[in-house]
Amino acid sequence: MKKNILLTLMLSICLSTTLLAQKPNQYKESYNYKRAKELLENDGDKQEAMDFLQKEVAEHPKNGYAYYWMGSVYEEDCRYGEALEVTNKAIPLLQKDKAWISYAYRRRARIHQALEEEQEALKDWALSLKANPKDTQTFSDRAEYYYRKGMYAESDADYDKICTYDPNNSYGYMGKGRNALYGGKYKEAQDLFSYGIKLDSSSSQSYAFRAEAYMKQGMMKDCIDDIIKALDMDMNDKAYALMCKIEGPAINTLLAKLKIQQNKQPNEAVWPYYVGIVLEGSGKHMKAIDAYKESLKINQNDVPYGQIARCYDELGYFELALESVGKAIELDPEDEDYLAQKADLLYDMGRFDEAIAAYGEYIRLVPEFCGGYYRRAFMKDNVGDVDGAIDDYSIAIALDPSYAYSYLGRADMYMLKGDKEAAMNDYRMVVKLDTVISENNCAQYAYVGLGEYEKAKEMVDSILAKSSSSGNLYDAACLYARMGEKEASLDFLKRSFEMGYRRFAHIEKDDDLDSIREMDGFKALLQEYEKKYEEELRGKRGEEGVPVKREEVTSEIPFTVEGGNCYVKCQINDLPMRFVFDTGASDVSLSMVEASFMMKNGYLSDKDVIGSAKYSDAIGNVSEGTVINLRKVQFGDVELDNVKASVVRNQKAPLLLGQTVLSRIGKIEIDNQQKVIKVRYMKEVR
Repeated sequence: MKKNILLTLMLSICLSTTLLAQKPNQYKESYNYKRAKELLENDGDKQEAMDFLQKEVAEHPKNGYAYYWMGSVYEEDCRYGEALEVTNKAIPLLQKDKAWISYAYRRRARIHQALEEEQEALKDWALSLKANPKDTQTFSDRAEYYYRKGMYAESDADYDKICTYDPNNSYGYMGKGRNALYGGKYKEAQDLFSYGIKLDSSSSQSYAFRAEAYMKQGMMKDCIDDIIKALDMDMNDKAYALMCKIEGPAINTLLAKLKIQQNKQPNEAVWPYYVGIVLEGSGKHMKAIDAYKESLKINQNDVPYGQIARCYDELGYFELALESVGKAIELDPEDEDYLAQKADLLYDMGRFDEAIAAYGEYIRLVPEFCGGYYRRAFMKDNVGDVDGAIDDYSIAIALDPSYAYSYLGRADMYMLKGDKEAAMNDYRMVVKLDTVISENNCAQYAYVGLGEYEKAKEMVDSILAKSSSSGNLYDAACLYARMGEKEASLDFLKRSFEMGYRRFAHIEKDDDLDSIREMDGFKALLQEYEKKYEEELRGKRGEEGVPVKREEVTSEIPFTVEGGNCYVKCQINDLPMRFVFDTGASDVSLSMVEASFMMKNGYLSDKDVIGSAKYSDAIGNVSEGTVINLRKVQFGDVELDNVKASVVRNQKAPLLLGQTVLSRIGKIEIDNQQKVIKVRYMKEVR
């Protein structure tokens, strides 16, 4: 009997030990854990996954795997404190699983890195490798850390381990190649990248890095070939950046290779776009515009319109630039950069109130970015809205207390209001923040506000010693004008003009120059360089023999009246149609029947479908419709491209021409006796 009891007790102990040993695997089979893991591995709903994980740790508080995955979610969401907490819970629970404890230490190392706790990260990488000495991902993470620190030998040692343990993987060789490249060993880098490409020819980044190695050695043909290869694979960002750095005679080779690609892939809009980028960077703005337009013929996209606007801006065709950026905004109204571009154009054209309104729209899209408030405050300052400027400068400061220019602008406004104490506090803050000489200093102005003129002059001298750019010289002119040293101010202003400063609309409003504005020398200088600027623009415009001009023309378009509606013949994407000329409609709209016919017969494509929106007609009825882009709308002599239109569900709805078109045409006059619509508009001619 005693033997049986002892045997039973021993069997019980063995069974308990077996169950304990199986516990981790049992955790992996838990329903809540498996559901969470499945969601996270398949890009499912993270919150749902977290709900499952919370249930899992409530039921099985020793499931280290669940805590590990919770750390994954927190890390991805940049909630590093919570990520560290749950990873710390996971580590003691995963000690018996060498693979997973290695993962956990590696994750904690990344979290420590994000928290800038470098020594702790290094300790965890060492612990990860102690648990799994062949964990190539840990070697990779640490090698990347050493690379960022410029510790190339240490980084190479880790990449060597990757090459040893995973010799068919190109990653280790690419890492060593990058270290060689930025360590100045260009031929070694080239060879390492080439070997990496032999192992894996599908990575565009490999070709982009090898292109840089070729560039460093002056091997421009090979460099360009690799740039084209990387761009062709997936429009690689690094290859694009390298493309923009090509200069000198190599530009012609680059353009030839890009055009070959354009001929090989005539339906790919990206190649003429790249041609435009290269031409624009070479100062050939008219040819760049033509290339961007070629891209737009293939695919209507906001990006080329933004570039066309920049080219026209450079050529001094501000109205055309404004029109182009307007088209970019139509195609992507949520891109705040286009609104900033529009606002700055309006400001440089002297249309200050419109510029302020445009920055209002910019702020609506990015209300938590200080730059929009700062720029709007700067513009309000220039139109005399002191209180409005103070409000915007204050918001900019609340959003980014480290930006010295906001304090400077507000200090100047406080001085105008007579609040000297508040102004002095802000000037002192500028001096505290702006201590490093760079291309963008403003403490010199604060020193003037504080009455410390010699310090202001010393700082200007330091800035100009580092860079005598046109902007820095203009700032010096403003500073000396503030100090009342008028002749010195005029001298710096002239030097800024000689270096290419041409923002005449800003000069006209800049109160920094008020002390010299009435001087004969100032007026003569301004007149001289405004004239030179016009000559420069004419030279730019005529450099390719195709200057762009606009002239006002009048077009008379016949109409008929049926059932009280005014009908006009038109062509939509070359399809003959007729529309109702409806000045009360806000949009262009067409019926589902018309849109379906156009889609089936090739007059519309899937690329022309933009989204959905609500529209209203002349009597205030509101409907919802699909928004499409009409590539070309013609009536009479008027031709417009990229017109947004709504497709409405009403099968009998007529084609309406509303304000989105009418506002782009010009002045409209309806002659009921002659049954014609007279349209006066600006037409581009060459």
